[in-house]
Amino acid sequence: MPNFCTRCGSQITEDINFCQKCGNNLTGTGNPSSIMEYAGFWRRFVANIIDAIIINIFGFIIGFIFGFMYGFSTGTTEGVEVLSFILGILIGWVYYAGLESSSSQATFGKSAIGIIVTDLSGNRISFGKATARHFAKIISVLILFIGFLMIGFTEKKQGLHDMIAGCYIIVKK
Repeated sequence: MPNFCTRCGSQITEDINFCQKCGNNLTGTGNPSSIMEYAGFWRRFVANIIDAIIINIFGFIIGFIFGFMYGFSTGTTEGVEVLSFILGILIGWVYYAGLESSSSQATFGKSAIGIIVTDLSGNRISFGKATARHFAKIISVLILFIGFLMIGFTEKKQGLHDMIAGCYIIVKK
């Protein structure tokens, strides 16, 4: 079983004293993989509320600007709903996939709560994997949110979308 840094979640070897990615001092901590804590349902729920607030504020501002430009340039409001729908999908996708695959490994909500997204080896996920994780949430919604409720009942606190994308959400130490 691989060992992980308790601060950033990177995979490490047993014979090193410092994490090669974040510089965390690993001496005296015992087995790093036994210290790693998976983020549970309620912690992730609060992070998602923070993210929803941020996305809604940002989406409102962007939607207002694009809606105004669209209405001004076409002289009508027909089609604004379609434009708003497409913008909503794009904003959510870029926000989640972009931030979770960044060096911070977390959205603003996850950062505020102190959790990060890793792959199954404890490394940063790619933009493609973050995209798969984001859109896999649609399946969790379609099955009456059971995919999200799984977080509270699985050993490694994974939702269906985490399992599909091969990710863990861990507490950043």
